[in-house]
Amino acid sequence: MLHDYRDLQNKKMLYQQQLPNQMATAVIVLDDALIIQYVNPSAEALLVKSFDKLYGSKFNEAFFHCSIDNERLFQLLNTGQEFTDSDVLFDFLSYNSISVELSASSVNFNQKPHLLLELKRIDQQKKINNDVFQQQQWEAARNLIKGLAHEVKNPLGGLRGAAQLLSKELSEEQQEYTKMIIDQADRLTNLVDRLLGPNQLPVIKQQNIHQVLEKVHQLVKFDNPKFINFHRDYDPSIPETTFDEGKLQQAVLNIVRNAIQAIPEQANITLKTRIASNQTIYGKKVRLCVKINIIDDGPGIPPDIQDNIFYPMVTGRTNGTGIGLSISQTLIHQHSGKIACKSRPGKTNFTILLPISEENTK
Repeated sequence: MLHDYRDLQNKKMLYQQQLPNQMATAVIVLDDALIIQYVNPSAEALLVKSFDKLYGSKFNEAFFHCSIDNERLFQLLNTGQEFTDSDVLFDFLSYNSISVELSASSVNFNQKPHLLLELKRIDQQKKINNDVFQQQQWEAARNLIKGLAHEVKNPLGGLRGAAQLLSKELSEEQQEYTKMIIDQADRLTNLVDRLLGPNQLPVIKQQNIHQVLEKVHQLVKFDNPKFINFHRDYDPSIPETTFDEGKLQQAVLNIVRNAIQAIPEQANITLKTRIASNQTIYGKKVRLCVKINIIDDGPGIPPDIQDNIFYPMVTGRTNGTGIGLSISQTLIHQHSGKIACKSRPGKTNFTILLPISEENTK
């Protein structure tokens, strides 16, 4: 009987010792001074640091910043009251960041109080939800602008026509006033048309993505008063892809020109291409994509507008119109693709994803 009990206890200890190492959930154990005593392999992968480097480190010094403050963890040690935070941000010195769901509880090891932290990464689901929400907001804004544009263009057309008729009855000196009315009506009509963006369907054909990027490079290289350094980092293995050359060129050119206007003299812009697999575009899984990155080392986009930069009339420049990126969004959307941006001082990265059809990979 005693032998059976010992076997049972040994099995229990075996599972207790090995199970944390097999868990997909990241586990971190802190002592009562919030010093890391243990991390399982999932936590090593999540924090991109080995147990040897993390052991003995203070929790808040193992990375650049964590949105959970020490006071909250010490309070848990004192009260034993567990908590769960559904969105905790970890920032690393490499400028990378992750979002996790964190559960914290108090445990005893060797008769001493410890904290057990369980971390589950939520970046991907959060990103998908944000993408879908942004897409819905963008479509709502587009529909609102379309409605307003038609309401504005109709009276403008009548105003212009009336001014043309009136000018025939006036002297040459008075026609200057009707000409002013006609010119301003044309200017407003042009602005409305730009806000609406391109409405022609793309003319899709199979071609090389790098030919488009080279044309963009040539256009901006010859008109370069700031002496910007342009770099190209292409993946030559990317197969030919189906897209509208003119529309894609315009989408990339708008982004590059925005970057040129924002960055200082002799700064850098990189055009980069890669293959991206298993991407999610507005909730839809795509097996293979062409990924185009437009990267600059300028001051970055102001944080307060980063979530809205693809909406019409949103701009970080005092003399900007806020139309170029909205048009790029429309053009990439016509290709069933996605455009996104990450920005901080010193690095702004626009990413364009274009699905590769299964036929082009055979």
